[in-house]
Amino acid sequence: MADVHEPLVRRKRKKVLVDYLVQFRWILVIFVVLPISSLIYFNIFLGDMWSAMKSEKKRQKQHDENVQKVVKRLKQRDPKKDGLVCTARKPWIAVGMRNVDYKRARHFEVDLSAFRNILEIDKERMVAKVEPLVNMGQITRATCPMNLALAVVAELDDLTVGGLINGYGIEGSSHLYGLFSDTVVAMEVVLADGRVVRATKDNEYSDLFYGIPWSQGTLGFLVSAEIKLIPVKEYMKLTYTPVKGNLKDIAQAYADSFAPRDGDPAKVPDFVEGMVYTESEGVMMTGVYASKEEAKKKGNKINSVGWWFKPWFYQHAQTALKRGEFVEYIPTREYYHRHTRCLYWEGKLILPFGDQFWFRFLLGWLMPPKVSLLKATQGEAIRNYYHDNHVIQDMLVPLYKVGDALEFVHREMEVYPLWLCPHRLYKLPVKTMVYPEPGFEHQHRQGDTSYAQMFTDVGVYYAPGPVLRGEEFNGAEAVHRLEQWLIENHSYQPQYAVSELNEKDFWRMFDASHYEHCRRKYGAVGTFMSVYYKSKKGRKTEKEVQEAEAAILEPAYADEA
Repeated sequence: MADVHEPLVRRKRKKVLVDYLVQFRWILVIFVVLPISSLIYFNIFLGDMWSAMKSEKKRQKQHDENVQKVVKRLKQRDPKKDGLVCTARKPWIAVGMRNVDYKRARHFEVDLSAFRNILEIDKERMVAKVEPLVNMGQITRATCPMNLALAVVAELDDLTVGGLINGYGIEGSSHLYGLFSDTVVAMEVVLADGRVVRATKDNEYSDLFYGIPWSQGTLGFLVSAEIKLIPVKEYMKLTYTPVKGNLKDIAQAYADSFAPRDGDPAKVPDFVEGMVYTESEGVMMTGVYASKEEAKKKGNKINSVGWWFKPWFYQHAQTALKRGEFVEYIPTREYYHRHTRCLYWEGKLILPFGDQFWFRFLLGWLMPPKVSLLKATQGEAIRNYYHDNHVIQDMLVPLYKVGDALEFVHREMEVYPLWLCPHRLYKLPVKTMVYPEPGFEHQHRQGDTSYAQMFTDVGVYYAPGPVLRGEEFNGAEAVHRLEQWLIENHSYQPQYAVSELNEKDFWRMFDASHYEHCRRKYGAVGTFMSVYYKSKKGRKTEKEVQEAEAAILEPAYADEA
């Protein structure tokens, strides 16, 4: 019997035309995508500055007017002919890899493009009230000069508040605060019947408050959110620790880096992430906030990673494997967005020479290419190629199963680097779509508490080893096996990713009970698409649209084990 830890043996694959289109796509990226991206970023920046110059009162007034436009638009829908409701965002604008196939069939659009303002930064309540299209770059630009930040700041600048709440969001502080949606204090939602409600965890709409996360906007339109702020300092003191050994050793070193076995809270860092570079090498990074005075003390090294000519962050971290453990101070906002310029390590595939000094010095200021433009210019053939020969997946697994997850990915996909980021999964008053393992609080495993189980996001983003070696690789089958592994190990797949799940398996992975309750109670059935309908791969047929419009909600089903 073959060693279960060894990658599968595969045959060589013949190259076809699309291989060369992908190989030389950098030409289009340099001469078209990057210049247009920079203009778009500059235009967005000007818009953000214009918004910031307005008074809070004026921004709130415009917000209220825009909410009424959404209500009016919803009431214009004719249920007999107009299709199910969704936003008017173009399919290629979404940051995720999914084709957004539900927008390629008949549907009724509601424009939310005006909802991109920071409405209020309340220093007394320590809450930021923002609209759903506010992105991470915009909000850190506003809060960091105040020595404030969202409790969880997703790394990529373009990620929006709405996407992170309706879907999934994580960062290196999630081992303390949970997922992005766990830091939300209140949500303003437009329901199917046009009512505008404010949902909190303890008011009459508390069920909606717990139902919105992971629902993909299928319970109502999120039009604003109040999100927890925390005090921060000017710098992040970051320690890079190399780890060598097998994948189980790396997983244990990762757990030890932020969840001390003796339970001493003083040893828990403010930020943590791990990067696994090969099946035997990784680097763990732990950060604590530091003042400007501390960072500038004699002998301390400050590394402004945000400069365009600086080495890409994942490659800089990799130097710890040769240098040994080292410490440096990074400006806090630059640390938050450390993966933006190279899109983690996807930039290496998009521009194979993008990490070279000459490119970084001459053209690095144009990075990153806007993901929406990359998608808009790729065409159907290249899009299908990426689905078959590329992996962009996140595996949310219990901390004690990280070693097993790493071995699975190595055996099935051989994707490196891998990203590790821990997060708490809270035991909530209701059973939401994602939830901890039953009885976890009695196991007393590393990282767990009585109120939350420690999970980890294993980020799998890159071309698999077989593809890089020119071997056959079936992306759909690999993702299907990954999804089955997740189901069997009480783990989850964020819905931004390309999924091969059928409806039964979808509801084996996620719990439908509370979501269905909210769909019924708030009139979403027959108006808003269901979360599986939105996540399902493939273009929707007219028959599927009609069935969804006429839906009488039946319990989501799953095969009995």
